[in-house]
Amino acid sequence: MSQEASAEKGPEKDKDGSKNRLGLVARIQLFFRQVIAELRKVIWPTRKELITYTIVVLVFSSIFAAIVVVLDVGFGKLNFWIFG
Repeated sequence: MSQEASAEKGPEKDKDGSKNRLGLVARIQLFFRQVIAELRKVIWPTRKELITYTIVVLVFSSIFAAIVVVLDVGFGKLNFWIFG
């Protein structure tokens, strides 16, 4: 059995059906092997996609920040006009 295949499995069962308990170090190693196995499955964006997504996020964040600023100033002036 390969190391990756064994990394995907948890504790195996004995013949009587009870689970073998792994020690603390073995569980930590299993966790990190599983994390690495999952990270290998990730489809990472290309540099061009990453730049495009970053620009889109910055533009929309700026637009919503501007909307919040306009509403804040507007409500502040309304508040000052009402309560003097």
